[in-house]
Amino acid sequence: MLGEIKTTLSFDLIELDQIAGISLIAGVQKMWDAGEIRVSSVHNLCADGPPASSDSSNFAAASAEERERAVTHAFQTIDLAAQLKAPFVVLHLGKVKMSPITDRLIAMAKAGRYLSRDYVRMKINAVREREKTAPQCLERVKNCLGRIIEYAAAENIRIGLEARRGYEQIPTEREVAELVEEMNSAYLGCWHHFGHSQVKENLGFIDHAEWLRTIGPRAFGCHVQDCIWPAREGQLPFSGGVDFEKLVPLLPTNCLFVWKMNPNMTADAIRESVQLWKERFGE
Repeated sequence: MLGEIKTTLSFDLIELDQIAGISLIAGVQKMWDAGEIRVSSVHNLCADGPPASSDSSNFAAASAEERERAVTHAFQTIDLAAQLKAPFVVLHLGKVKMSPITDRLIAMAKAGRYLSRDYVRMKINAVREREKTAPQCLERVKNCLGRIIEYAAAENIRIGLEARRGYEQIPTEREVAELVEEMNSAYLGCWHHFGHSQVKENLGFIDHAEWLRTIGPRAFGCHVQDCIWPAREGQLPFSGGVDFEKLVPLLPTNCLFVWKMNPNMTADAIRESVQLWKERFGE
């Protein structure tokens, strides 16, 4: 697969995703040692066990043991990034303890009940529930981040915080901006995910462009993909509802753009989308 990304799709750099386990990492190291690949960034990995789920590290957990395990995984990921000369680590921070809401809203939207009274009531109740719980979770996150930033700085690795698809996950787009501002470190920024933020906009939680105007200057990188309403992520750019022409100029010129596609996309379709991207935005 890694060889195909380079030879078939002509990508010079790859990002190691959070699903990579210890056996896959060993193969990546072998290819890197041979000069066959270069690594742009590393998603927070569960480097001492099986492939990690997207929420395997929860820096907001009430359990001190669980938070310490999350910090340990972050340290291991930073070590791996330094070993592979990757300048960035992308972090998922976990979730707030609350009733799941995102998938329920998506189901209602698909059923034609978007912005119905029940939809709006459910969304407002979720916002109220989260606002009560989030401050304590954010304090736990900040305590963990302080240690992670210090560890990353020693290796000259920068940490990008990713806002997730789910409203119950942490941080929200607003919280990303607050964390980056409060931690005030050159080694901490955001990692924008076009698909996740578009889902949030489609569900009525954020204005995608307004949020990116706020945090865009602090973005180290982003995950490029489109989203078909309301929540079909992983689509080729320009095939869904993401307004790339409006959003891309809000990111720094040195922002790293990482294609993160649905694995069912064909190589020809990906190559065509990359060419279209280059025609609109340059290299």
